[in-house]
Amino acid sequence: MAQIEALLQTLAAKLPLLLSTAGLLVAVFLAQVLLKGNPLANLPVALDDLPSDEKRRQAFLTRAKDVYATGYKKFKDRVFRIITSNKYHVIIVPPKYLNELKSLPDDTVSFDGAIEQTMHAKYTKLEVGHKLIPHIVKSNLTPSLVRLNPTIAEEVQESFRREMPECDDWTPVNINYKLLRIVAMVSGRVFIGPELSRSEEYVDAAINYTIDLMHARQAVDTMRPWLRPFLANRLPEIKKLNERLAQADAFIRPIVAHRKKLPKEQAPDDMLQWMLDGQSEKFGGEYKTETLARMQLGISFAAIHTTTMTTTNVFYNLAAYPQYVSLLRDEVREVLAQNNNTFTSAALQGMKRLDSFIKETMRIDPAGFAGFQRRVYKPFTLSNGQVIPADVIIEVPAHALAKDPDVFENPDQFNPWRFYDIRQKAREQGAVEEAAQNQFVSVNPLVLTFGYGRHACPGRFFAANEIKMIIANTILMYDMKLMDGHTQRYPNLEFGLSSIPDPTKELLFKRIEIA
Repeated sequence: MAQIEALLQTLAAKLPLLLSTAGLLVAVFLAQVLLKGNPLANLPVALDDLPSDEKRRQAFLTRAKDVYATGYKKFKDRVFRIITSNKYHVIIVPPKYLNELKSLPDDTVSFDGAIEQTMHAKYTKLEVGHKLIPHIVKSNLTPSLVRLNPTIAEEVQESFRREMPECDDWTPVNINYKLLRIVAMVSGRVFIGPELSRSEEYVDAAINYTIDLMHARQAVDTMRPWLRPFLANRLPEIKKLNERLAQADAFIRPIVAHRKKLPKEQAPDDMLQWMLDGQSEKFGGEYKTETLARMQLGISFAAIHTTTMTTTNVFYNLAAYPQYVSLLRDEVREVLAQNNNTFTSAALQGMKRLDSFIKETMRIDPAGFAGFQRRVYKPFTLSNGQVIPADVIIEVPAHALAKDPDVFENPDQFNPWRFYDIRQKAREQGAVEEAAQNQFVSVNPLVLTFGYGRHACPGRFFAANEIKMIIANTILMYDMKLMDGHTQRYPNLEFGLSSIPDPTKELLFKRIEIA
C-alpha cells in the first residue's frame, strides 16, 4: 500500500512535465501533418528577417517596392511568397515561367479573379468579368483606329485649347489635373460620343468615379481583412463611391435608354453603341441599363486612370530632362510633315524616339511593382516540380525584373533611347520580331506594362495612340521645366504595390513660336 501511494505521489509530482511533453509531441505531430498538407509552408517568404507576418504586412503597405526587390534578389529563380495587406496569400513566380503561366486555362488561373481581389470588387462594386468589353475593344475599337486617329487628334487639340492657360510666359500648371480632364474628354469622344464627351456632367462623372474608386480601394486595403465583411461598407470612402455610382448611373441611364430607341441608321459610331449592338447570348444576353452604365464607368476608369498616370510620368521626365526635348520635337515635326501633318497610324508608328521615351518611362516608373496577377482556382505544377496551390494570387515581380542588371544595362539610369537603340540594332541584324517586341505597345516578357499572354491589355493600342498624340502636341506647342528650386524629377508616391506620379506637383509651361 505504501509503495502504491509513493508511486502515485511520484506521478502527481511529474504530471505537469508528462502533460507538457505529451502536448509537445501532439503539437509536433499536428505541425508535421499540417505542413505536409500545406504547400505554402515550404515556400520562403520575403523579409524573413522580420519577426512576424504583421511586421511584413506593414512593410508591404509602406515599402512594397523594397519587398519585391529584396525577395527577387534573394530568391530570383525560385518561387517565394510575400505578406500583403490582404487576407489571401500572394506567391511570386519567377519571370522565366511566364510562357508556362500564359498557357494555363482561365478556370485554373483567372485574370478577372485577381482584379476582383485586388480592387475589392465585393465592396467597390467594380464590374469585372464581362466578356463583352474585351470583345468590343478587340473587334471594334482597335480595327477602327486607322479611321479614328485623325478624329482623336482633333479632340486632343480641342481639349488643350479648352484646358491649358495661354502660357505666354512661364506659367505653373498642375499637369496631372489638366490631363485628367483632357484624357476624360478625348477618351469620352470614343466611348460615348462628341455630344456628351465635353459636357461637365460626363467629365465630372468619369474623373471623380476614378478618383473615388481608388480612394475606396485604398481604404479597404488598410482595414484588417477579417473586419472587412462587417465594416468595409461603412467606410466613408465606400459610401462616397456608392453616391458617385448613383450619380453616374442617373447621368448615363437616360443616354442608354435613348440609344436603344434609335433606328440603326441613326446609331452613333462610338463604343457605347458598339456595346449595345454587340449584346448576345454569347456575352451574357441583354444587359440591364444599370449594368451597361457601370460597364461604361469601368471602361472610363481603366482608360482615364492608367493613361493619365502614364502621361503625367512622361511629362515629369520631359521637365526633368529637357536636353531630350529638341530631338523629340524634331522627330514629331519631321514625321508629321511626311504624313500631310496628320496623326495617322503611320505617323504614330514613325515616332520611334517618342515611343522609346514613353516605354523607358514606364520601365522606370510603372503603375505597379508586380505584373501578371492571377487568382489560382486549381492547383498546377511548374516545370521545376513546384506545386502552386489553389486559393492564392500569383504575381511576377515586374519592377524588380526591369531593374535587374542581367536584363537591362545600367537599369537604374533613365535612358530615353534605350528601346530605340534596341530596335535599331535588331533591324540592322534582320531581327524584325525583336524590333517589334520593343515598341511601347508591344507585349514583352521583360517589361510587363500591358501584361502578358491572352489577357494582355486589349485597349493598349488606343491608349498608346492617345498618349503619343497628347505628348506630341504638347512638345510642339510648349517648352516645359520643373518649378523653380527643383533640379530632380518629382518622386512618385507609393502605397502597397501601386506607384503614382504626385498629383499635387506643378510644372512650368511656356508657349513656343510655331515654325
